[in-house]
Amino acid sequence: MNDIRNDERDNEPDNERDDGWDDARRWSAVQARDAAADGVFYYSVRTTGVYCRPSCGARPALRANVAFHASTADAEAAGFRPCLRCRPDEPPLAERHAALVAEVCRLIDAADEEPDLATLAEASGISRFHLHRLFKAQTGITPKAYAAARRKARVHEGLASEPSVTEAIYAAGYNSSGRFYATSRAALGMTPTAFRRGGQGATIRFAIAQCSLGALLVASTDVGICAILLGDDPDQLARDLQDRFPNAELVGAERDYEAVVAQVIGMVETPHVGLDLPLDVRGTAFQQRVWQALRGIPAGRTVSYTELAALVGSQNGARAVAGACAANPVAVAIPCHRVVRNDGGLSGYRWGVERKRTLLEREGSQ
Repeated sequence: MNDIRNDERDNEPDNERDDGWDDARRWSAVQARDAAADGVFYYSVRTTGVYCRPSCGARPALRANVAFHASTADAEAAGFRPCLRCRPDEPPLAERHAALVAEVCRLIDAADEEPDLATLAEASGISRFHLHRLFKAQTGITPKAYAAARRKARVHEGLASEPSVTEAIYAAGYNSSGRFYATSRAALGMTPTAFRRGGQGATIRFAIAQCSLGALLVASTDVGICAILLGDDPDQLARDLQDRFPNAELVGAERDYEAVVAQVIGMVETPHVGLDLPLDVRGTAFQQRVWQALRGIPAGRTVSYTELAALVGSQNGARAVAGACAANPVAVAIPCHRVVRNDGGLSGYRWGVERKRTLLEREGSQ
């Protein structure tokens, strides 16, 4: 009864035929263990009494022992039980992994202090190694990096809402103010008090010049270059900088800053040379990871968004990688112009596709 032949199935009603697949295509998917067919149909094996997803890694069955089903309910109504290996009666593995990682993120977000990997693994019911690998595959960063990024975000929020800097530090989960202050400039780009005041008390030097790509704005904190902006309207570039640091003291047109601007212009004109100056760029842990990977792409080379996602350990993170590229505040020095579509075509660029084309042409010729 369970071993339904093709000629018998031709007369069956169509709850098993409404997916648009014929039996030959289904069998090919089972042989290839094609994950794209998961959820489209299920197959059962008469000799084992179980039913599986098409992608199941179980030992291949003989075609004569295999029948196809439109749903788990159909398979179970026919007397088959779910495979313990591929668990066809549960959500797909990718969804289960995503749900597990989301729950770990919620645990980290809710914790008063940063939980260690062993605690997270125990709560998840899997090993520390498996959790570490799974979390990184799903998000592109480790649980520790995620926890650090969330803690920094809480500091940002707390500096705006808590009565004092000290209370903001402890509310964010730091065990001591000393531990926070040891890394505060890297996290904020300025002192916590200055950050709390929207940059008030911080000095950002900047200058606007002209280069072959149009107007160019360069700005630096005491830590390093915090912005390299390109555009057509110098006034708009200045407004963009002011929006980033609304309460900082913006100091323009200093003579000794001309040397920094000259180096940046030289990099724009000959991007293969690079920029030997410190940067002060702030972003999420994932953005920082993407920006670091971008700086490792040599001039004259391009990668796709999918390839860049793989480089940062986020196989399915092409969209998130594109978002990180769009958030890059330092044009050319962090070379997001070296990222192209999967077909090699040029896609959107924060400072204009034509500027992207010009930069790539220059790198190719050099």
